[in-house]
Amino acid sequence: MAQRSVDPAAIEAEVDRIRSLGGVALRQRWRLMFGRPPPAGLTRDIIARMIAYRIQEEAFGALDRDTIKLLDRLAHGEKAGTELNRRLKPGTVLVREYQGERHTVTVAPEGFLWQGKTHTSLSTIAREITGTAWNGPRFFGLRVAGEQGAEKGSLPAAPPPPKQSKRGRPSIRPRQQHDLRTG
Repeated sequence: MAQRSVDPAAIEAEVDRIRSLGGVALRQRWRLMFGRPPPAGLTRDIIARMIAYRIQEEAFGALDRDTIKLLDRLAHGEKAGTELNRRLKPGTVLVREYQGERHTVTVAPEGFLWQGKTHTSLSTIAREITGTAWNGPRFFGLRVAGEQGAEKGSLPAAPPPPKQSKRGRPSIRPRQQHDLRTG
């Protein structure tokens, strides 16, 4: 199958032209591209974006399967996992000092090497080091406090406000300071 040559400048010009079309012209262009009228609930902006996407898709190709899965997850309310921007390549070395002892973990294709043994997750290693449940990426400094998934035992940024009693007053009263001049 022969591959046709694509002029990115021509595609960009066509997308710009789509943005300048009015509602009637956009609906006509939709009918030409998709073979039917656009759904009634679509706004002019959405119609233009979908036509522009189709033009680019035909010229440059469709999205790969991983990107489609990511977009589906995002559309269903999931957050983009930190695995996208924190992928650790094999050979990366993580170092953490805990209670005066230095712990070195090497990222391997099959997991994480620590003390001559391969582990499937950083959380498993953090648990073995500390004896408590830790979020492995947080323990090794790959995630900061406040990010989703941070361990539950983190300290709050500020002390909590005093609890209110049933009478609407704080249950902890501020310390009374006496003015020495008035007695």
